[in-house]
Amino acid sequence: MTQTADINIASVSLAQPLEEIADELGRSFAEFGFAVVRDHGISQELIDRAEANSKKFFALPPEVKQSYKLDGGGGARGYTPFGTEKAKDASVFDLKEFWHVGRDLPKGHALSEFMAPNVWPDEIDTFEPVFRELYAAFENAGLRVLEAIALHLDLPRDFFAATVEDGNSVMRLLHYPPLGPDAPEGAIRAAAHGDINTITLLLGAEEAGLELLTKAGEWHAVDVPEGALVINVGDMLERLTNGRLVSTTHRVVNPKGPAAQRSRYSMPFFLHFRPDYVIEPLANCTGGDCWETPPEAISSHDFLMQRLREINLA
Repeated sequence: MTQTADINIASVSLAQPLEEIADELGRSFAEFGFAVVRDHGISQELIDRAEANSKKFFALPPEVKQSYKLDGGGGARGYTPFGTEKAKDASVFDLKEFWHVGRDLPKGHALSEFMAPNVWPDEIDTFEPVFRELYAAFENAGLRVLEAIALHLDLPRDFFAATVEDGNSVMRLLHYPPLGPDAPEGAIRAAAHGDINTITLLLGAEEAGLELLTKAGEWHAVDVPEGALVINVGDMLERLTNGRLVSTTHRVVNPKGPAAQRSRYSMPFFLHFRPDYVIEPLANCTGGDCWETPPEAISSHDFLMQRLREINLA
């Protein structure tokens, strides 16, 4: 059952000095794994252009979209068709299709083996420049959030900069089609799952549907002001902080009434550590609500591949 009562998720402005909001964000990430940020630096004009281009792509004929599906790439670039991704331990696929944009590295870069070149749809001239611009804007906003997290954890403000430099971050353009009568029983737009990465920044969550699972085992709807970003902790950051900041299970439920007959679009940015960064619990993350037994060290790439196999993408 979904609860709609306020659960005191932080909602802060990134235009404020980070020292003033760091502990409020940290409290929210420790209790709920989620926060909402306003004044994040991604202009509404860019958001509008990105949404228009996303809609243009998903309106293309199925055979055209399918031509951008790259086999053997774990869905890291290009198109992933409807009916492909399943949440960990889910019995049916999610009711969505998506496109991934990643980081382009120069030829010969030391990390190029971990990041394939992007592909771009020839049918939409504005697609590539718009989403290159949005990728950079997401990254800038994410770095500012990470600075606030570092301050909350009593780390140097720039602690995370080196950990995510040339990281394997991925921007996802999501389309949830109108709900049809042929949807498998029990299927929803995005089944309960946790994110793999460091933090996720989500645009387009204003429409009802996003829910998080509290520590008390209750589902709560996430209320988002128009244009704001929803930020949530991923498994990698939870592991680095030894459970001090939590990667919360969340889902996107099916709408009812007229909303069920229209598409939903959103754009999450999965900010990742660099592939060769070793995730090892921080020395100052012990006691309290931290895990009693810290997890073993693992590279972010090995952790990513382990989790992609679990959700049917590798």
